[in-house]
Amino acid sequence: MNQRQNELIRFLLLRQNETVQIKELAKQVGCAEKTIRNDLDRLEAFLAEQSTAFLVRKPGLGIAVNISEEERVKLLGTFFAIEHKQQDERLLEIAYELLTSQKAITLQAWAARYYVSKAVIKSDLEAIAGWLQQYRLTLVSKQRLGHVIEGAELHKRNALARLPELIPSLSHTKNVVLDLFMPHEISLVRKTLKDMQRNFSLRFADVVLESLEVHALIMIKRVRQQAIVFVHESEKAATYEQIEYTYARDFFHRLQEALRLRFPEEELVYFTWHLMSSKRLDEQLEKNIQYNEEVLKNVNDIIHKMSKLTLYHFEDDALLANGLALHMHAASNRMKYGFPITNPLLQQIKRMYPYLFNMVILTFEELHSTLQWDIPENEAAYIVLHFQAAIERMEGRRGGKKKALIVCHMGVGMSHLLEAKVTQHYETIDVVACVSQADMPQFLKKHDVDFIISTVPVENAQVDHIVISPLFSQQDKQALNHFVETLDKKRGTVGNGIVPFLHKDLVFFDVQKEHRFQVVAMLAESLHAQGYVSQDFIHSSVNRERKSATGVGGGVAIPHGDPAFIRQSALAVAIIKKPLLWGSEEVSLVFLLAMSKEQQHAHKDIIARIAALTEAPLVVHKLTASNDFDMFMSILVNDKN
Repeated sequence: MNQRQNELIRFLLLRQNETVQIKELAKQVGCAEKTIRNDLDRLEAFLAEQSTAFLVRKPGLGIAVNISEEERVKLLGTFFAIEHKQQDERLLEIAYELLTSQKAITLQAWAARYYVSKAVIKSDLEAIAGWLQQYRLTLVSKQRLGHVIEGAELHKRNALARLPELIPSLSHTKNVVLDLFMPHEISLVRKTLKDMQRNFSLRFADVVLESLEVHALIMIKRVRQQAIVFVHESEKAATYEQIEYTYARDFFHRLQEALRLRFPEEELVYFTWHLMSSKRLDEQLEKNIQYNEEVLKNVNDIIHKMSKLTLYHFEDDALLANGLALHMHAASNRMKYGFPITNPLLQQIKRMYPYLFNMVILTFEELHSTLQWDIPENEAAYIVLHFQAAIERMEGRRGGKKKALIVCHMGVGMSHLLEAKVTQHYETIDVVACVSQADMPQFLKKHDVDFIISTVPVENAQVDHIVISPLFSQQDKQALNHFVETLDKKRGTVGNGIVPFLHKDLVFFDVQKEHRFQVVAMLAESLHAQGYVSQDFIHSSVNRERKSATGVGGGVAIPHGDPAFIRQSALAVAIIKKPLLWGSEEVSLVFLLAMSKEQQHAHKDIIARIAALTEAPLVVHKLTASNDFDMFMSILVNDKN
């Protein structure tokens, strides 16, 4: 379907249970009513092929879509994506040839090959040039000769290995780079890697093996082209001492015999670095890591900082420490030798676990002086999975129960009696502690709870709570039943938990900016103007956004700044008039978080509630269509996600 038809079906999908007149549709997409009728025929054919939904034509009234809510969410997700298949395939081929060619190539040569204009090729080259920057490569135009890529051989190989990233629609499918090599060479490299694993009792994950295959195939091609990597003599000497050098030497010996190709010593060192940077599954490696004090110290620092930020007791999980040590061993080598990795689940991880992702990024920022390297978002996403697994192990031990804190003013004996009664009557409530009213604030700073059961009124606690009698009468039981039921229903809406941090002068409508950095800066400046944050917060918010786009899907983004610069917790919101490209997706609703370290329990809940909007496209549509604060708040509080 063309762009107009895509816009048309998206418009209809957003009109839940509404009938829309033909003339309104024509006005929406800017064309004649006759064109709309022809487009509707195309939409009917598309829905018949791709969905269980269908169009309902009501004579004299208009058009509606008969569709389930689940199917609506699925289709809207499809039309929010940006896909141009023919252009993508052309981009991939042009980038590959530029990265492997020794000569400049003219615009005319590309245009003739693909039967497109020079203007189209020029646009493609601009996209490629922008993508190459992250690999420290430059696309240079040489007069009367054409275009050529300039930069270090190591950086060219890194770019070649990650070509699928140039095409978002291909990043999560099979590695298309493999299709660029001869089948017999792929088979040879694959077999030789398996032989190496068997000879030295090594175990690599499938995704790691595929990465090693790609780098080995690129190396073979570049050696044949006499494009050799540069390695300092000091780096060679240090590499010779590594056990992985023995594995690489065996691998190269077999390749040289089969290919009748001589590999320079620099290539042997280069591939050793890849082996050192590849996460292994064998038990022997775990034993070796136990003696690597630097890795263990880094892991302990990371776990301690994450525990402090999130209020989870990560220190108690031995599996987390072991798994993180294995990952950090390989990750530190990747950072050292300049081997970026691709995480095919990056966008999904950011959408599913936005709070943990933010906390991992913050942890590595605060430990920068110790680790001596910035963490790329692809690495951060893998580390998120380690911590999420630890959380699920903890939640599993609790059986998915709600965590409750009992605040009692009548001493230890009465507190324990109340705890016993609550535990006896409610299998779904896990009483994490009984504390006095005076100890409650300090406890909440260090621990995360779902709600508070108190025998006295609770003040200044950003946590849901109920007041009952210490004796827990039948009336109290009924009140607690109602409280828990209401809590579950209330948490079905996005607004609850967010409302206290939203203010009329911090919600902006019809925002028009050219870049996401401008939106983040505007929101941060508004928070500073109102006294919620210091001026340094503005820079930290934009800098965070530069490191990793904060879109979480569904047209929503959740940027944030350094908590150290926050004076008082608040949210700033921008409703963007025309959806803005936010990394690899389009965004129209932005929540800038300014949550202090003292309110981490609220921080986690707020991110979860905002992220839930990604599964509620109709709510997002209503919010972005609102034009004043009262309407915005009404939708946020009353519409269930």
